[in-house]
Amino acid sequence: MTYKYDLHSHSTASDGALSPTELVIRAKAQNVTALALTDHDTVSGLKEAIETASLMEINLIAGIELSTTWKKRCLHIVGLDIDPNSKILLDGLERQQNIRAERAKTIALKLEKKGIKGAYEAVVAASKNGMITRSHFANFLLKENHVSRGQEAFDRYLGDGKPAYVTTIWAELNDAINWIQQAGGVAVLAHPLRYKMTASWMRRLLVEFKAMGGEGIEVVTGRSSKEDIRISSNYAKKFELAGSVGSDFHTPKNQWIELGRFPQLPEGILPIWERFD
Repeated sequence: MTYKYDLHSHSTASDGALSPTELVIRAKAQNVTALALTDHDTVSGLKEAIETASLMEINLIAGIELSTTWKKRCLHIVGLDIDPNSKILLDGLERQQNIRAERAKTIALKLEKKGIKGAYEAVVAASKNGMITRSHFANFLLKENHVSRGQEAFDRYLGDGKPAYVTTIWAELNDAINWIQQAGGVAVLAHPLRYKMTASWMRRLLVEFKAMGGEGIEVVTGRSSKEDIRISSNYAKKFELAGSVGSDFHTPKNQWIELGRFPQLPEGILPIWERFD
């Protein structure tokens, strides 16, 4: 059987628009045969996704996307093929969730100082008491007509240096990789080019990432250009990292990002799924 992998996606358990069930059904419609649900700092959607996938004859790979701090930079690490019941992982996620809750309160207070009220109550309701992300605030600002499009919410309020931005200290990179390893999974650096690092900083990161136990790097994402794939492929080869592929799907409203819709992993790169147990 030829597998079509998508190893980066989100549901309503974090900042996705579809429930875990709806996400799996959509993946099936897009001919994805192996899907990883990688919600931000939570595994709460995995049980439902796994149950649905068994009915839809899709291989559901348990995953997560962890927010981490490295050299005062925020990096996202995807954990794949994890045990969602790992105590070490769950203890780490509890800390992450507390950080997210406090950040949400602070963002709401900053918005209130700008005359925008009711944000906290709205994002809590929208998240259904799950993980609150900045995307929830962006959706609130859009719904309340404070901005005309989602990106404008980040450009005017939520982005780095903007009035409602909150500097956040997440789990240390080494700790996050350890949680993933202790849960039996493999750690992958998500969307490496999104961090806009210089080549020297990226080399420094990848040396440390691999020394800490990191095993993979996203070579192909839903936003990757041919040049992006070339650069990421070179990093994978140079640092002997396995390559991962994933749409980073969040919502059907974004017509440019779809489950399973991205180029194949280039030849000559070890697929990350060959590292799965």
